[in-house]
Amino acid sequence: MERTTVPDARRGSLVSASSQHTHALGRAIGRAAVPGTLLALRGPLGAGKTQLAKGVAAGLDVPTVVNSPTFVLMNEHVGRLRLYHVDAYRLGDPEEAVAAGLLDERELEGVTVVEWADRLDGWLPLDRLEIALAPGSRASERLIRWEAGGPIHARLADVLDWP
Repeated sequence: MERTTVPDARRGSLVSASSQHTHALGRAIGRAAVPGTLLALRGPLGAGKTQLAKGVAAGLDVPTVVNSPTFVLMNEHVGRLRLYHVDAYRLGDPEEAVAAGLLDERELEGVTVVEWADRLDGWLPLDRLEIALAPGSRASERLIRWEAGGPIHARLADVLDWP
């Protein structure tokens, strides 16, 4: 993962066997999420970022459809906690995210999931759960690596330690 590491950061990895498994991982994260949770998702097109985000929404009891917000940059969903689903794919540089109000203090009351977080390098706080997804050896597999900065996100990383 290309980022400045946090001392004593919690790291791990696993292989997700299917999109349903990736969704279930997201759901577990959503169930354990607390206000101020920030998930920074990285990976190529089709790696499972949106599937993981949909799982987080399910874990937050979000009743609305969660899709990639590519054309609006951010969608806000109401659930147990408010979900801010950001897609930074179309941003030219991180300053655009700040100018568009995608990163602000209101997110401290909810859960923020940022797809294409690498587009915001240097602008996201180190206190986050960063998750990198990549295609596995089989078409349905995904390699998932994570690094958690801060105590809240380290506790969230614990839910990723199940098979």
